[in-house]
Amino acid sequence: MNGTPNWVELSPEDVEKLVVDLAKKGYPPSRIGIILRDQHGIPDVKQITGKSMMDILRAHNIKPEVPEDLMNIIRKAVNLHEHLERNPKDLVSKRALSILESRIHRLVKYYRRRRVLPPDWRYTRERAALLVRG
Repeated sequence: MNGTPNWVELSPEDVEKLVVDLAKKGYPPSRIGIILRDQHGIPDVKQITGKSMMDILRAHNIKPEVPEDLMNIIRKAVNLHEHLERNPKDLVSKRALSILESRIHRLVKYYRRRRVLPPDWRYTRERAALLVRG
């Protein structure tokens, strides 16, 4: 319990169990961190358990198939694409979609290099819509 704040009454095993339980309920890692902070007074999972939240989720085979930051950008792109279908003359949004998709491609390349995503994983608008809806 190196560096654990004195107000935290939970053991590292209890914190790990909380992380796993919240993940099984469908909460993304960022939301789990907020819940732990606000409801349980846990400032940092790694500070208490010695493992990052993603390490804990990987150990229990609960990690999301697509990283959360990439998923949020994909969700934004899908919403913007739907907006453009309704408003085809919105040139500012067309440019914003182009920039978003460029950011998605850069992140996908990064995650493939880091072996978080499989080497054959590709972003397409159709696949993105299925990911967001499904």
